[in-house]
Amino acid sequence: MDKQLSQPIFPNSLDELKSKHSPNFYSKSLYSDQLKELAVCRDVTIKGDDKKTQEFANELSNSVNAKWVYYPWLNSAYEILDEKEFVEVRTNRNQLKITPEEQQQLSESTISIAGLSVGNSVALTLAMERVGGHLILADYDELELSNLNRLRTGIPQIGLHKGVIAKRQIAELDPYIKVTLFDEGVTDKNITSFLNKDVDILVEVCDSLDLKLSLRERAKEIEIPVIMDTNDRGMIDIERFDLEPDRPIFHGFLEDLNMTNEELKNPENKLSLVQRIVGEDISERLKKSMPEIGKTISSWPQLASGVMLGGAASTNICRRILLNEHKKSGRFYVDFEQIIGS
Repeated sequence: MDKQLSQPIFPNSLDELKSKHSPNFYSKSLYSDQLKELAVCRDVTIKGDDKKTQEFANELSNSVNAKWVYYPWLNSAYEILDEKEFVEVRTNRNQLKITPEEQQQLSESTISIAGLSVGNSVALTLAMERVGGHLILADYDELELSNLNRLRTGIPQIGLHKGVIAKRQIAELDPYIKVTLFDEGVTDKNITSFLNKDVDILVEVCDSLDLKLSLRERAKEIEIPVIMDTNDRGMIDIERFDLEPDRPIFHGFLEDLNMTNEELKNPENKLSLVQRIVGEDISERLKKSMPEIGKTISSWPQLASGVMLGGAASTNICRRILLNEHKKSGRFYVDFEQIIGS
């Protein structure tokens, strides 16, 4: 995989872009319009007054730099605000649900996301809200048609690596967010790099049970919190190994099995172990589905509405953990059928 084709490029000029990357490309300047947005953000009293807005924008142009960003996969370049002002405008509508001081704090955090089916929704929601200035993504898989029931992408991306899709989506949204991609997924060889001591939170949304265990063992070792979404009944699982380093993995649901790590990681034991981990408090439809996995249905059933809800819930918890507003471990539900009823 050509990594150059999955990350934005910041050329010093269009001439440099032509000489180094592409002689022919689409280009468009968004700088002037974004300067006007910046002007209104800094003085809301001029909103609706085109003359005053333009005057202030002209004044800002003396101190606010423009920057070209080139997207190789689109063969397109756009002139935008420099990073500080770009982020100021893009996050302006977050205020004051997120204060400017909190936004800065969030931008200095690093979040690792394992699994990019459900994790795609998590990564994009984190990026939109700008919770995390550095997102570390891991998956080994390519997009298939059956993934389009829950991933916000389309037919032209079928066959493309899921990590590349997510990385491109984030770059088109905000090219200043740093994204690191582990395109082989998380392995025994790279797990310590994927989960290093600079990581603030792990969001674990992968299918592999042995990887779920390995990731928690590593997170517990370096004392970082783990968030897991199951997209069933809006269940969000939180393990605060940062506050409770002796906390048992998976809340102790597997402790009484007296299995070795190898037995826990044996694929033949997967379904029964997953049932113990998610518990009995699952939806009736999932209860009916689980015995059919590997028989009449190919994998764990997921719906777009549950995946999108998981992206929202995971982002909310990440933000509140990073701002020291949430300190609980446990299992929590945002169950629409229970809340809204029939």
